[in-house]
Amino acid sequence: MEENVIHIRNLTKKFGDFTAVDHISFDVRRGEIFGFLGANGAGKTTAMRILCGLSRPTEGEGTVAGYDICSEQEKIKRNIGYMSQKFSLYPDLTVRENIRLFGGIYGLGDRRIREKTDAMLDMLGMQSERDQFAGALPLGWKQKLAFSIAMVHDPGIIFLDEPTGGVDPETRRRFWEMIYDAAERGVTVFVTTHYMDEAEYCDRVSVMVDGRIAALDSPDRLKSEFHAGNMDEVFGIIAGRAGREE
Repeated sequence: MEENVIHIRNLTKKFGDFTAVDHISFDVRRGEIFGFLGANGAGKTTAMRILCGLSRPTEGEGTVAGYDICSEQEKIKRNIGYMSQKFSLYPDLTVRENIRLFGGIYGLGDRRIREKTDAMLDMLGMQSERDQFAGALPLGWKQKLAFSIAMVHDPGIIFLDEPTGGVDPETRRRFWEMIYDAAERGVTVFVTTHYMDEAEYCDRVSVMVDGRIAALDSPDRLKSEFHAGNMDEVFGIIAGRAGREE
């Protein structure tokens, strides 16, 4: 039986009279690449904040990496990785300083941080850039570094929040090679994206509409179910059903 590392039941988040996330339920397996899609306002960012231990649900229950989403948020934060399109690196710190900073944030000791820093710089081929400011790196290098830093503490789950926004197709392709490599090592990758071609790379995809999960399956099965040629068409059909303003 495959291990579920994310287990969510009837997750709900309300802000006053507005229900941002409306009783969603799903599981994510160990080593799975899980796409979490939805138009702006659909509720995916709110749900993702709860999964990352940054917000508490109004209703519902669940676990992430074995920790309760309502009562063990700090443990969740320590046992996941997180990378976003923005704010993933400190531009005015050097490459080495960024690695050491995040290693400390994730609770690694000084010796482990030194070992991880050297190993990461070797793996990335960035030893000669170790004292260069992160903000001066080419975009592709920034992405590789940010992804690697999010994995510095060897988490079992990494959350990627639109990590390839605004980059060219070749850089996106190379980034997805890193995602595949992590998944092959057993890391669960939970990713949001606005690029529907990237949804094709996921093992399974969920699509949120009006705070609910309107569809959840593999890309091939979703395309078959909605008689669509690609995930862009699938998304257009599902998102077109939205009742509230996105």
